[in-house]
Amino acid sequence: MSITQSFDRDVKLAKVQASTSAAPSVTVSENSLAAPVLGAGWKVVVVTGRELADQPRWQRAFAEQRKDRRYYEIVENTVEGSFEHRYFVFLDQHGEARAIQPFFLLDQDLLAGVGATIQNAVAKVRRVWPRFMRLRTLMVGCAAGEGHLDATTAGERHAIGAALAGSLRKHARAMKAPIVVLKEFASRYRDALAVLRDNAGFTRVPSLPMTQLRLDFDNFDDYMQKKLSRIARKDLRRKFKAAAKADPIEMTVVRDVSDVIDEIYPLYLNVYERSSLHFEKLTKEYLIELGRRMPDRVRFFLWRQNGKIVAFNLCMVHADAIYDEYIGLDYTVALNLHLYHYTFRDVMNWAIAQGYKRFVSNGLNYDPKLHLRQELAPIDLYVRHTSAIANFGLGIALPLLEPTRYDKTLKKFPNYADLWG
Repeated sequence: MSITQSFDRDVKLAKVQASTSAAPSVTVSENSLAAPVLGAGWKVVVVTGRELADQPRWQRAFAEQRKDRRYYEIVENTVEGSFEHRYFVFLDQHGEARAIQPFFLLDQDLLAGVGATIQNAVAKVRRVWPRFMRLRTLMVGCAAGEGHLDATTAGERHAIGAALAGSLRKHARAMKAPIVVLKEFASRYRDALAVLRDNAGFTRVPSLPMTQLRLDFDNFDDYMQKKLSRIARKDLRRKFKAAAKADPIEMTVVRDVSDVIDEIYPLYLNVYERSSLHFEKLTKEYLIELGRRMPDRVRFFLWRQNGKIVAFNLCMVHADAIYDEYIGLDYTVALNLHLYHYTFRDVMNWAIAQGYKRFVSNGLNYDPKLHLRQELAPIDLYVRHTSAIANFGLGIALPLLEPTRYDKTLKKFPNYADLWG
């Protein structure tokens, strides 16, 4: 039976049940956890992206997020990696789709992000046991970004959390994935996802956080004066003065980079290859499709010197915020021109002029963000093993393996304690 046939069968069955009986009661068991009334009786089925395309509910999925359903379609079709993309569809008692949660399957290195000492020891073990601490994993969320629940109200969020808690273990076993992870969900989802930890055996640990900054300033100079220390201001002015002595740098903002993709993609690879932590790898097609399909949300900042692009910054805009997603740099000039800080200044000035009130950045590279007085924006991992025995040991080990433990800079942020909540 195909997934589509199974999906149609489940819809018909749900409608028959609704017409012949009252909504089923909710009992606490391994596969059915107590849920708010909104989610009582919801059934969770699995479909592929192709099968989901014509579902009306999918057309408005994640509409209130900067990364709406278009983004998930782009990621599935363009991002490199051994990802098998699927989607959970939540059906109510009437067989109507109430929510959709993307997920993907991959072989996950459980020791990614641990310290160098452990990594060196693991490397020796993997010479004779290549798959040591690598397991097939079901990850709920986005392969290129943080995760969100497909909900607009607190009741919907709690209903989805309860439905996931009651079904994830069963689906993971069916797909032969011993590890289940909810990947990088913002701390605002903690209440809705508490059922995973309290009733379903998941352990919550912090992932490498995003950062954010309120843009309550007239411009970048006002920000420096009001937010930064005297030493930090002096350091930034020195860097900008050095850049000013070089040939002029010009910034442009575009929504489509298809005509310059061969110039900017190598700059992205420069930054990607310098990073010690890798998950997704973007492609040229990803950058092109973002501009073509999401021009309302995407802004590409390009910096040219003598006609040559020396830096670019992919940002997304939504509601009152601008999101710093990915950066690319020409390292033959980036360090001498201090392009990281130069581009940050230009993006902030542009965002303030456009009326945005928040600047949000992806994780990593925390030292300059600390000195720029950004705050941590916690995102969480929810993890469990499908085996009860193995899950007990995993729950003990996870606090020792979680990635923030080995980043000393994070502990210097004033709101570091928020990572654990």
